[in-house]
Amino acid sequence: MDRRKWRLAFGGAALALWLQSGCAADDEAIAKAFALHARYLADLAVRYEHGEGMPRDASRAAALYCEAARLGDAEAMHALGWMYANGRGLERNDEYAGTLFAMAAFLGNTQSERLMRFTGPYTGATPDCLLTPPELLLAESRVDDVIDALPLERQRIARLLVQHAGEYGIQPRFALAIALTESNLNPAALSPKSAMGVMQLIPETAERFNVKRPYDAEENIKGGLAYLRWLLAYFRGDIALVAAGYNAGEGAVDKYRGVPPYPETKMYVQRILSFVRHQRHPYDARVVAPSAAFPAVLVAGDTL
Repeated sequence: MDRRKWRLAFGGAALALWLQSGCAADDEAIAKAFALHARYLADLAVRYEHGEGMPRDASRAAALYCEAARLGDAEAMHALGWMYANGRGLERNDEYAGTLFAMAAFLGNTQSERLMRFTGPYTGATPDCLLTPPELLLAESRVDDVIDALPLERQRIARLLVQHAGEYGIQPRFALAIALTESNLNPAALSPKSAMGVMQLIPETAERFNVKRPYDAEENIKGGLAYLRWLLAYFRGDIALVAAGYNAGEGAVDKYRGVPPYPETKMYVQRILSFVRHQRHPYDARVVAPSAAFPAVLVAGDTL
C-alpha cells in the first residue's frame, strides 16, 4: 500500500481512537496526531477534486482542504488558495487566496511563494471555514460551553487559560477570544512573524514578560496574560485599543492614535470585539501609567 493510501486508510481512524481514549499526551504527540489527520483529510480532498475513485466534487474538496489547512497542512493551504485564486468550485477571492498562499509559503511551499505576487498584498482575510466551531460559538455561548466544544486535548489548555486569566484580572471570554484567534490554543503554533505558542508571543514580548520556554503552554499563557494586563492598564480598559496593541504593538496604536490602518489589525480587532461583545474591560491602574496618546478614553473606565 503506498503512503497516501495508507494515510487515507489509517489517518482519520488513528486520530479518532486517540481522542476517544482520553489519554494524556505531550504537546509533541498532539502535534503529530493532528499532522497525520490533516494529511488524511488533504489526501481525501485530492480524490474529490480530481474524481479519483469517487465522484468529482469541488465543494467537498474545498471543505476538506480547509479543514486540513486549519490543522496546519501546507499542501492543503496551497490547494485551497489555488481554488480561491481561480474560482474553481468556489467564488474567486484573491484576498483569501493570498492569505492561504502566505500561510503555505511560510511552511515552505515554494509554489505558494511564487503565486503570492498574483494575489495582491497579504491582508489577513480568512474564509469562514478556517474558523473553529468554538470560535463561532464564542460570540453567542457561555465560556464553559465553548470549552466543552473543543477537542479533548485543547480543553486542558483552555481551562488552564481560564484559570490563570482570573489571576491576572482578565475576563475569561476576552482571554479565550485572544487565544482562539491567535493560535486556536495550539502550543506548537508558529506564525510568519515568529510569534510562538498559544497566545503567539514574538521573541521580544516573550523576553519582556520573562517567558523562557515559549512552547510550554502554561508559561506562554502567563506571558500573554501579563501582556494583556499591561495593555489594559496602558489603554485604560479600551478593548479595541488593547486588541490592536496585542496584534500590532502598543507603539503602532500610539502612532496612529487608534487602531492602525493595517487590514490585518482592523480585521483582528473586529473579530475580538464580536467575541467579547462589549467595549470596555476592568483594569489595574497600578500596572503602568496610561498612554498619553488617548486622553479622551482615559477619563472614564472601571478599575479593579
